[in-house]
Amino acid sequence: MNALWITLALLTAGFAGWPVTAWVFRLARTIDDRTLDGRGDAPGTPGEDAAEDPSADSTTDPEIQAAPEAAPAAPHAAPGAAPAAETVSSVRILRGGAIIGILERFAVCLAILAGEPVSIAYVVAIKGLGRFAELKATPVAAERFIIGTLTSMLWAAGVAAVAKVLFLG
Repeated sequence: MNALWITLALLTAGFAGWPVTAWVFRLARTIDDRTLDGRGDAPGTPGEDAAEDPSADSTTDPEIQAAPEAAPAAPHAAPGAAPAAETVSSVRILRGGAIIGILERFAVCLAILAGEPVSIAYVVAIKGLGRFAELKATPVAAERFIIGTLTSMLWAAGVAAVAKVLFLG
């Protein structure tokens, strides 16, 4: 019977955590919109789709996204200019975040259920090191990373704690 509760806790932590994280991203976006007081982030601006869709597994950085619009229209680029493919690919940041989030919630929940909460530090370290270059270069990515990681971990820890107290004794 314990295996059933552990499996249900892992599935709940891993897959039901996505809507919770999406809700927190939406809440953070609402708070950002209130603080900006209409400084150019009105609906219809570039990057709205990624910013408004918290379920997207990537985020766009408005400063980077504005670069392709300012690029020369001529077929030959100015000396020293980045190729168009590089500019377009640099707009998307934190790719694969949805899959990483699910795995992260599984790991945190399993660590707590197994009585090894110290292993959560390994999850955070691996995740941080894997994203370090991206987080250092893009403030939007760093903010999204922190919000998503904390939300995911709190959700997974909460599910594991409830399962452990109520069902696993």
